[in-house]
Amino acid sequence: MTIESVSKENRPPTARPAAASLGERYVAVRELTAALAAPLSDADATVQSMEDASPAKWHLAHTTWFFETFVLRDFVPGYRLYDDRFPFLFNSYYEAEGQRHHRARRGMISRPTLEQIYAYRRAIDGALLDALPRLPADARDLVRLGCHHEEQHQELLLTDILHLFAQNPIEPPLWPAAPRRPAIVPGPAAWIAHPGGEAWIGHDGPGFAFDCECPRHPTLLAPHAIATRTVTNGEWADFIADGGYSTPAHWLSDGWAWVRREGVCAPLYWEKRHTGWTRFGLNGRHPIDPAAPVTHISFFEADAYASWADARLPTEAEWEVAASTHDCAAGNQLDQPGPVEPHASTGPAFFGDVWEWTGSAFRPYPGFRPAAGAVGEYNGKFMSGQFVLRGGSCATPRGHLRASYRNFFYPHQRWQFTGVRLAKDL
Repeated sequence: MTIESVSKENRPPTARPAAASLGERYVAVRELTAALAAPLSDADATVQSMEDASPAKWHLAHTTWFFETFVLRDFVPGYRLYDDRFPFLFNSYYEAEGQRHHRARRGMISRPTLEQIYAYRRAIDGALLDALPRLPADARDLVRLGCHHEEQHQELLLTDILHLFAQNPIEPPLWPAAPRRPAIVPGPAAWIAHPGGEAWIGHDGPGFAFDCECPRHPTLLAPHAIATRTVTNGEWADFIADGGYSTPAHWLSDGWAWVRREGVCAPLYWEKRHTGWTRFGLNGRHPIDPAAPVTHISFFEADAYASWADARLPTEAEWEVAASTHDCAAGNQLDQPGPVEPHASTGPAFFGDVWEWTGSAFRPYPGFRPAAGAVGEYNGKFMSGQFVLRGGSCATPRGHLRASYRNFFYPHQRWQFTGVRLAKDL
């Protein structure tokens, strides 16, 4: 079982078997990352478009550093680091791992080159696959964590490339556009009613989960209803036309200050042309699909829209209870390299297309305990000032999601595939 360098002409298979061994799982994840980055030049992979985003080259190296540091270094006797300089360059935020390069200056790492990063990946892949049969259970658990960690970076890789290419005046596409689907505008969203009462949320049982999804615990729901689909581009255009971005009554104070300070008047990547609203995506700039979910909106925008629509954002508990009866592997999610775009809903779906803002702060569940050691910094240290998103997006690798999954971002951030589903009290 080996991993070779990936070129545009030799892209590997990306489908993951339902019951893959840990080694097969590792290979599939690593190959998909390389395949997603295959169209990039060294320059594409080096530039950093903003502090929130990282260069593609850094993503390729950081995910490799994770396996080298927490598995090979800590569990393989006599292992020697591939390059003593790489921990400083490619550590992200692990204080327990020492000093690191400043996040805002990752785009200054012109060397090592992209090809040298691929050589680093090949070396670590070979060493890990060789050691895997002899690794103890704790180390194998870290390999599983590393695979899920890399899947998160696959989505970040795509959204960071999108943000980077959007800064280029010629707006280059990463992939050719797929054939346009007929724009069938859906009718008003239906509602799923819930009578309220005690409900259980959080992960419990077999299968992987991040620590922030645990422990499973009871919560009390008030009677409410949640929409069967997310808000569409067409509905968002109506919000804009009705003065949604210029009416302070719809906005939280911090959100209104953000709108005025940043001059926000539409979702990220939207632009008004003489023919109407257009949107830039990984397949270039095209007219918005009025039936597709609106995406690249902040929490502030989602909350303002909900106010305008005489509704509210769902709590994460309401969302999880509603989603728990739906197939988390269904929906429009990432399967292989190619155009990544939200699609019009064909029926009630809670997974894929866009991450959905909730009204819940990202805080620990009752009884939460972070893991011991450096990996304990993975989620717990970020439980301040951020809001929970649920559901996954068209850039989330299929098989990565579950009803208990908790994503989280700061309320002003919108470079991810973020959208909104409405809720209301009954």
